[in-house]
Amino acid sequence: MTANMLASATLVDEWIRCGVRHAVIAPGSRSTPLAVALANRDELQIHVVHDERVAAFMALGIGLGGVPAVLLCTSGTAAVNFHPAVVEAGLSEVPMIVCTADRPPELRGVGAPQTIDQIELYGRSARWFTDAPVPDRDQPDQRGLWRPLAQRAFVSATAGPVHVNLPFREPLLDASGSFELPGVIGPPVRIPPSTLPGGWGTSGPLDVEFDRQRGVIIAGGRSGAAPTEVVALAERLGWPILADPCSGVREHAVTAFDSLLRHAEFAHAHAPEIVVRVGRPPASKTLSQWVIASGAPVLQVGGPGVVNPDGNVTKFCSLADLATLNGAPGTPWLARWRHANERAEAVFDQLSADEQLTEPAIARLVAPAARRIGSLVVSSSMPVRDVEWFGGRSANAHANRGANGIDGVMSTAVGTALETGSTVTVLIGDIAFLHDSNALVGLTSRGVDLRIVVVDNGGGGIFSFLPQSAALSRDRFEQLFGTPHGSDICALAAAHGLRSGTVATASSLAAALSEPGPSLIRVATDREANVAEHQRWHAAVAAALG
Repeated sequence: MTANMLASATLVDEWIRCGVRHAVIAPGSRSTPLAVALANRDELQIHVVHDERVAAFMALGIGLGGVPAVLLCTSGTAAVNFHPAVVEAGLSEVPMIVCTADRPPELRGVGAPQTIDQIELYGRSARWFTDAPVPDRDQPDQRGLWRPLAQRAFVSATAGPVHVNLPFREPLLDASGSFELPGVIGPPVRIPPSTLPGGWGTSGPLDVEFDRQRGVIIAGGRSGAAPTEVVALAERLGWPILADPCSGVREHAVTAFDSLLRHAEFAHAHAPEIVVRVGRPPASKTLSQWVIASGAPVLQVGGPGVVNPDGNVTKFCSLADLATLNGAPGTPWLARWRHANERAEAVFDQLSADEQLTEPAIARLVAPAARRIGSLVVSSSMPVRDVEWFGGRSANAHANRGANGIDGVMSTAVGTALETGSTVTVLIGDIAFLHDSNALVGLTSRGVDLRIVVVDNGGGGIFSFLPQSAALSRDRFEQLFGTPHGSDICALAAAHGLRSGTVATASSLAAALSEPGPSLIRVATDREANVAEHQRWHAAVAAALG
């Protein structure tokens, strides 16, 4: 066995011992030793992906289950194409073991083909980086290197992506191609606790100044807190939960908060004295502006990194620190919020009862349908907002909200389906779909039930809600922001062997969603009409509130 093969087989063996069950491989030559070592183990599910960006987001989707996938590519720009997903995984603390093959030191910086500077390529997005030595069986210091290196990578990946840069010299394989380890190469390694990635700690009991009655709990994704803990806190304090679909607590929350807070009198009458935010902020700008305007202290619990986008966090704390708060039990505070939410949800039910499919109505229909059959992935543009605002209590979704990019949505959904083995519904706009359409390559052979709903409004629909749409001429706005693409969404899906079709009514969308995938369902909408439709739904809630 060559040194390349021995090092690769030992890395893979240790990662399997740690619990890794998936490997995503983008084909290439220099990565051959590790690729073959991964493929030779029956314990691993191997997913070969041609596009490196797709591969990386697929690994991110797998990592949402809590265990990192091994992600592998060859040297050069292949490694650069991993970067968007590594950034998202870093901001969202999604585990991922990123392995990039590289040329040996003597071929770096001398014009060797397919060679770039890969040292710390992903910057601070990687929780840990190592430029491993070139495998060499004659070097005594390598005999005990590879198993500890694999263990360190796995442990460090519990808090986000790690980057293992692996230089290989030729010959990459020996003639036999055998990857059977000659016995156990050293015992499993356990990294001392002092070197493990840190998490959120407690800051101690809160000062008495924070003990106020009119409080709200704002719940978002990636909080690190169990949903049951958040619900228990809200019930003890008698405070409403304003929750986004990524929070896991929608069933116990005030879900129509965006429309409620657009009603000036309601927003003023229900201004909080204190805000507890768990995890990331929801997408609603109306909610964040309401919190800022209230001047209430904001207690931030959990979340990846420092969550303080508005610069108004008064104190970072843990759920345990909130034990000293008394809240508002026995007062009508919570009942008033719930009553208003019931009115708003009734309005949404009435508006979505029409067979005509509008973008709010699509979210209203897709969210509960996806919940019944599996899970939901939404893109971080209008779909995540529509599901947040109009999806109701059953809206439970994942969105790549770390960097809020539209890239990799489809690939993330494929990875989620591979990891869970269950049905995944995707709600995505046409631009985000086209941006990640390479995720369709080989999709029919991956054995996943993916049901893709594409809202096709012929361009970037979210920009129609922004000031640019009024400030610019129509032609200039369309050129820079509307960006009509002219692509045939269904033909593209059909080219990859997916069943596809366009639906125009609520009943036809529901029927299409009930059919096993992989499949694509296109719904055509109009961008300008969509802005008016959102205004109509919000106005109807305002009329119901009086």
